[in-house]
Order: sequence, then structure tokens, then C-alpha cells
Amino acid sequence: MSAATPLADAGVLDRRVMLVSGAHGGLGQAASLACARAGATVVLLGRKVPKLNRLYDRIVADGGHALLYPLDLEGASPDDYAELAQRIGDELGRLDGVLHCAATFRGLTPLLHTDPAAFARALHVNLTAPWWLTQACLPLLMQASDAAVVFALNDLAQVRQAYWGGYGVAQHGLSALVAILHAELANSPVRVSGLQPGPMRTGLRAMAFVEEDDQVAREPALYADACVQLLSPAGSVHRGTVWKADGVASPFPVLGARPT
Repeated sequence: MSAATPLADAGVLDRRVMLVSGAHGGLGQAASLACARAGATVVLLGRKVPKLNRLYDRIVADGGHALLYPLDLEGASPDDYAELAQRIGDELGRLDGVLHCAATFRGLTPLLHTDPAAFARALHVNLTAPWWLTQACLPLLMQASDAAVVFALNDLAQVRQAYWGGYGVAQHGLSALVAILHAELANSPVRVSGLQPGPMRTGLRAMAFVEEDDQVAREPALYADACVQLLSPAGSVHRGTVWKADGVASPFPVLGARPT
């Protein structure tokens, strides 16, 4: 593989099955397209069916393989995740990676004035649900010779500041989950890592920053290759860590990356 060849075009995920949560979001969509280009069959998990359909059509039109799995993380139960894992195993026979991109954020709000239900919802969708999904998929992942669980994380220094509320608390919980789960799975074929991309132009970020004044945000596609790397065998160098990918630090070029 040439050093100038993006991982997404190098077939590094050939014959592998990848599950992407929040697949219709900014990073989720870019990562799903990149995983399909890298040879994976991508299970597209999300709650917005029209967007999932459009993403599926793009992958298929590009010659890739994907399956749709509509699911709302807010209302899904552990049994729903167990059914998802069972169906992947029955229909595809394997699971080689899970990429967690699903997130919810309703805007900057003082904790004092945060609705208790909204705080609980933020913790559940951004922390509890990703763990339930991971827990359900682990038995299937452990059947692979090399598997990966990757959690997309926000900048922890940023979200520990005022007004980030339940979302900020959940992000720190995800970071701890990466460390704890890695320690428990260190001797297994399942690699656990986190990905902290730089600021991205997404709907979630727009809830906290005025888009036209946001001069530092970049397109999510710039980090798609980093997702592929963490899901591929090359991601073993980041096992147990949160990779702060800035688009230029990777030993492989991130798609479309430009010096900052």
C-alpha cells in the first residue's frame, strides 16, 4: 500500500462487517462511506430512516455493501440491542467492528436550569446506550480474529466547561469507558479505542457555535480515514487510547486533509 493511498481506497476492510451508530450524522455518514469504500459491509444504525435510505443508496451506487437498521437509541432497550446482534450474526455471520458516532446535544444550558428529564436523556443516549450496544455485540465481536470498538469523543477540555451539561458529563464517561473496557479486554481479540476528531461542521456543533462565525470547524469527511484506520488492523497502535486526530498527525493521510 502506497503511503499516498487513503486507507478507504486500499481494501483494508475487505470481507469485514462494520456497525456504525449514528450513521446518518456528520461523522457517521462520512465514516460509513469510507468503510464501504475500504471493502466492508456496513450496518447503518440510526433513527432517521429517510437519511439512512439516502446513505444506503450512495453506498450501493458506489459499488459498496450496506444494510439498514433503523433504531432510536433513546427508546431502545437492552433486548433491542441483543436482537440487533443476533440478526447481524444470523444474516452476516460475523461482526468485526463497532463505530459509535451517535450523539445528542440540545444546546448550552446552565445545569441549574436544565430539565431533569433532558439531563437523564443526554446521559442515556450519549453514554448508557453506547455501552448497551457494545455489551450486546461483544460476544459476536469476540468470535473475530481481530475486532475493534471505537467511540467518537468530543474535546474533553471543552466539554468540561460551563453549560455543556449532561452531554459533557457523558463524554467524560465515554472516555472512562474506553480505559475500563480496554483493561478488561486487553488480552482478547477486541481492540477498544476512542477517536477525538478536530472541530467538525455538524448539526451537533451548530447547537453550541454560530456556524457562520465558526472559523475552525472542518468537514467530517476529513476524519473518515481515521475511522477506517481505527477499525482496521492498523488501529492496533491506538489500542486503549483516545486518538486526537487533527487530520495531519496520522501515519496515513486523512481523506482530503490540509495543513492547519
